[in-house]
Amino acid sequence: MAVLVLSGVLVLAIGAFVCVAWAARGGPRWVRVVSAVTLVVCEVVSQTASRGRSGGRQGASDD
Repeated sequence: MAVLVLSGVLVLAIGAFVCVAWAARGGPRWVRVVSAVTLVVCEVVSQTASRGRSGGRQGASDD
């Protein structure tokens, strides 16, 4: 079951990457929408991950 879920996530990630690359070349409107959503989600995940990393470092340097 976990392999099936991970396979689905992988297919979605590959599809999102294809949409971003296609939108960069001027694809149809739906591709540009999917691309924009993908980039926003990536930015949110990136900011969340960096906050988690920097928060851990700040706690360690307070010693």
